[in-house]
Amino acid sequence: MKQPIFDRRGFLQQSALATLATLAGTDVIFASKIPPHYRPLAFDYDPLKGKSPEMTVLGDKPWNVESPIHLLDDAVTPVSKMFIRNNGLIPTEPINPATWTLVINGESVKGAKTYTLNDLKKRFKPYTYQLVLECGGNGRAGYQPQTAGNPWEQGAVSCAEWTGVRLKDILADVGLKEDAVYIGYYGKDPHLSQDPTKVAISRGVPMKKALEDETLIAWAVNGQDIPLEHGYPLRLVVGGWPASTSGKWLHTIAVRNKVHDGAKMEGHSYRVPIRPVEPGEKIAETPENFRIIESMPVKSLLTFPKTGAMVDIKQPLAIRGHAWAGDRSVAEVHTSIDYGATWQKSKLSSPKNRLAWQHWSAELTFPQPGYYEVWVRATDDKGVTQPLVIPQWNPGGYLNNACHRIAVKAIA
Repeated sequence: MKQPIFDRRGFLQQSALATLATLAGTDVIFASKIPPHYRPLAFDYDPLKGKSPEMTVLGDKPWNVESPIHLLDDAVTPVSKMFIRNNGLIPTEPINPATWTLVINGESVKGAKTYTLNDLKKRFKPYTYQLVLECGGNGRAGYQPQTAGNPWEQGAVSCAEWTGVRLKDILADVGLKEDAVYIGYYGKDPHLSQDPTKVAISRGVPMKKALEDETLIAWAVNGQDIPLEHGYPLRLVVGGWPASTSGKWLHTIAVRNKVHDGAKMEGHSYRVPIRPVEPGEKIAETPENFRIIESMPVKSLLTFPKTGAMVDIKQPLAIRGHAWAGDRSVAEVHTSIDYGATWQKSKLSSPKNRLAWQHWSAELTFPQPGYYEVWVRATDDKGVTQPLVIPQWNPGGYLNNACHRIAVKAIA
């Protein structure tokens, strides 16, 4: 149910004042002087406030904002540099964390239960994990012909530190029936049409993924409350799979006895063809033609230096970046300065925890002054290596994990 901003006399509700203070990030001075029926400007939320000015806005209805690759150089992604991917609108009604609830229901629970945010914090052990969240369409701009959807380059990815409770612990408290096969989430984000009968997005994952230790019901990121644009006050966080499975503004999780059938689970949304298709080929959007995207493919980024760097040929060039591989780990990272003719092995660190990205580094020397491209590719623990070129085309523009590359000029 929506919380009204004003009471019957037209003054701001206490819950609205609490939300206003949260949005402003400080106390609301002269709150008692606010005129009746006046909507403070802070309620006109700007998701770019506090973000790096270098972020790339792909759209504002819904908000979709990308991180240029060099902004992703931090070991743990700051909120100021985290990409934003929304399917619906950011909630505008006041949010009161004191009254926020999470409902666990569905065909495959022994009985529905409701938890307040305080219940979650007090009754269950909290956990903190660094988790990779990557849009399934990250890299979509590389496909030709272009597909529908946001034309992400390669910056729709982050690895922040999320804090919350394990979904498995909540589900154990609720009790599951033996026929449980899937979960589906529901959030408070309004549909773009603002039709209250329509749901913007409601996706989910199989029970095996839902019951992993790292699947969290989170209330904090990098030690602070989750910002509104990233799902405040509660978010499902599922590392290693498309970030669309990590539902924002979370209020309900349904435990299903079938594959979840919510919004964006149909057609080719977050699905790829089962068989190879020709670029631009149209195929029927039926279950026998598409599979749901699950674990994301192996991938790597070169985050330092920035493409276009001028480097002194007399000095080795120190480069670095990150690599990840969905549910798997990364075994090796290599770089090349001769368009993939030869490869140099990089130094690779272990992940902070399972489903976190891994940091790699290397030193390069250039044989003579001139223009070079530095390529990077990762190999996962099953021996799967990133392709050098754009992978098989698909109508959703998903799962482009071609090698990242930057341009540098070596000068004497």
